[in-house]
Amino acid sequence: MSTASPPLPAIDERKRPMTREEKRVILASSAGTIFEWYDFYLYGSLAAIIGAQFFSSFPEATRNVFALLAFAAGFLVRPFGALFFGRLGDLIGRKHTFLMTILIMGVSTFVVGLLPGYETIGWLAPVTLIALRMLQGLALGGEYGGAVVYVAEHAPRNRRGFFTSWIQTTATLGLLLSLMVILSVRTIVGEKDFADWGWRIPFLLSIFLLAVSVWIRLQMEESPAFKKMKSEGTQSKAPLSEAFGNWKNGKFALIALLGLVAGQAVVWYTGQFYALFFLQTILRVDMFSANVLIAWSLILGTGGFVIFGTLSDTIGRKKIILAGCLLAAVTYFPVFKAITSIANPSLNAAQQNTKVVVTADPAECSFQFNPTGTAKFTSSCDVTKALLARSSVNYSVQLVPGASPAKVKIGETEITSYAMAKLTGDEVKTAPAAFAKSVNEALAAAGYPAPGKPAAGIVKLNGFFDIFNAQTFPLVLILTYLVVLVTMVYGPIAAALVELFPTRIRYTGMSLPYHIGNGWFGGLMPATAFAMIAQTGDPYFGLWYPIVIALGTVVIGLMFVPDNHKKDIFAEDSK
Repeated sequence: MSTASPPLPAIDERKRPMTREEKRVILASSAGTIFEWYDFYLYGSLAAIIGAQFFSSFPEATRNVFALLAFAAGFLVRPFGALFFGRLGDLIGRKHTFLMTILIMGVSTFVVGLLPGYETIGWLAPVTLIALRMLQGLALGGEYGGAVVYVAEHAPRNRRGFFTSWIQTTATLGLLLSLMVILSVRTIVGEKDFADWGWRIPFLLSIFLLAVSVWIRLQMEESPAFKKMKSEGTQSKAPLSEAFGNWKNGKFALIALLGLVAGQAVVWYTGQFYALFFLQTILRVDMFSANVLIAWSLILGTGGFVIFGTLSDTIGRKKIILAGCLLAAVTYFPVFKAITSIANPSLNAAQQNTKVVVTADPAECSFQFNPTGTAKFTSSCDVTKALLARSSVNYSVQLVPGASPAKVKIGETEITSYAMAKLTGDEVKTAPAAFAKSVNEALAAAGYPAPGKPAAGIVKLNGFFDIFNAQTFPLVLILTYLVVLVTMVYGPIAAALVELFPTRIRYTGMSLPYHIGNGWFGGLMPATAFAMIAQTGDPYFGLWYPIVIALGTVVIGLMFVPDNHKKDIFAEDSK
């Protein structure tokens, strides 16, 4: 009588080492995506220098506006890139589509490094620059979805969070790489030569990254899920209409946007980009020191992407994402106030101890939302609030009908503002400068740091490793906490989005909500925050923008987002 053999114990996929092929898949997708983010961030970091090169026919303030407008164009077109390349990815395959996106991104970036300035070819220079920026944004709109879907469709069912978390590190690593290259080149060639021609070097170096990335991707096979779908003849013939043209599928795009990506986007942009903006623009920390502080926080915190991505394979994606949104909403105010007290203690003391009041007619006070930099705010109330906001002043506004022109009282000193529309002759040039001079002198007398001069006690780094002291190291730890929040919301998001959509429309379905959330909700963070600060006079009031959106995502996510971390994404889901 034979005895049946006992069943073999089940193998825990989460404990086995990655195969060589799986490592190649992650390397191919991650390397290219790091490179694309590197390209994208180069422009943002060098916007002021690029403005001087390509918009030199305008005054400095106007050229900076156009430079930032060109940068914003890359964000605004990302959803259109998601639609175009997402459709292609669902029609012709993942591999060929994100091979196209990396070529477009890489060539566009390299050409920026070669492009002659305004002084050489006139208007053709800025027009070509903006066209290249839009090509970069379109390519980035298609790259992320392709890389994520490709990796997820190669991953074992219970390791998708771990596998795709490596893609999530690429945005941070791309930012870090761009900062490191810029700092290195700036140090080697010097400030003057960097502003003149050295800024081109980081763009030109991208051609080597492009060559490596393309070579790696050419070695890869199409994803198993797409090949299976193609062999069965179940491909979508119209991915856009199938993904968004009916409520059955369209609702998942809306749920993904409002219940996951919107909160993730504002936490991500606040923890990395707004933190850098806050250090430089609000706290007046010099560019080198601010970039080094952010770079160290990224180095210390980036491992969190893989940690939380792996954890999401066990406990689910949305628990971690929504917990990160909730922690951010609860802690942003004390965290940013702590950053101020450490990074610029004299500014912090002045904000606490000096009473500044603007008295103005409510009809003259606008909400100064200006994401493209093209709007003009010229009333006496607006010019006063804008000047105080740029000087990081903590002020209040008293709205009194008929109180025109506006006045600002700093301690016991009262200064009358001006309205640009009412200036004539030489007053157009002299009045703004005289008003700014009077305000700055009164602020300096009240304890505010003088513009253009280092504030007493402000953080100042002399080298990349000059962080191990009693002032700077706590600041790095606080900034690292913000990066950890980023890793909580961003580490599991790729797997969560992939699992919401069936294979036939996965590339299209996940790309659009991701890029609307990150390109628009996140990309508008600095402009919206500054407008809110100028409106209220509170240097921290802009934080309500990410806090409200993050809390909204927590509520919507808890109610509507399913947790599909155990779902078989190879099986077509008709739900």
